[in-house]
Amino acid sequence: MSAHPLDNPALGALTGPHAHFAERRGRVLRYPLDVSPWMALPDDPGADDWADLANLVGPGGDAMLAGYTGQTPDGWEVTFSLEGVQLVDDGIAAAPDPEAVRLGPADVPEMLDLVERTRPGPFLPRTVELGTYLGIRRNGALIAMAGERLHPPGWTEISAVCTDPDFRGEGLATRLILAVAHGIRERGETPFLHTAANNTNAIRLYEALGFRLRRSTLFSAARVPEHADA
Repeated sequence: MSAHPLDNPALGALTGPHAHFAERRGRVLRYPLDVSPWMALPDDPGADDWADLANLVGPGGDAMLAGYTGQTPDGWEVTFSLEGVQLVDDGIAAAPDPEAVRLGPADVPEMLDLVERTRPGPFLPRTVELGTYLGIRRNGALIAMAGERLHPPGWTEISAVCTDPDFRGEGLATRLILAVAHGIRERGETPFLHTAANNTNAIRLYEALGFRLRRSTLFSAARVPEHADA
């Protein structure tokens, strides 16, 4: 394991609190494809690990990697790369929100629709199973949400923070972040989150809320060679 659970958070989650989701080949793990796209390599992947990753994904498929900054083997093509930052709770004023409601499987169609319109990051039909998701409704319609994604031991990632464009500027995202963080704290865990390194407005907001920049990271996808054995 990594020196710190957040250095390889997908691995920490899939070998820890999210182990019941894990699909494994050797030392390589991933979430089911309808739960999350993220896969987890060991900290020191060798040729056997890359072969196991190719076996999991299949020839020509894309392996989505969170936090991996090393080299890919010959024949693998990097198809996506996004520099990101990781921020951790450093004294945020976490608090429940009276308007926030718990979202579940019955709400997934509305959640997927909101995600499609706001693009907060990966959210799939079973992502809601990863943890607590809270939403705010107006006139019955879901207009904002936030929830939990990666769950390394002792830590929980706040993710899928999004607000309908017609309701932005009302502080709904902030309220939901603080409400989700409150639930995480109530379990004795620490909230953290990721965002793109160039998303300066979001970083400024998170730091104003009491999050602290912990490290730079990378989100990427690498395509398995077509000739790879699967």
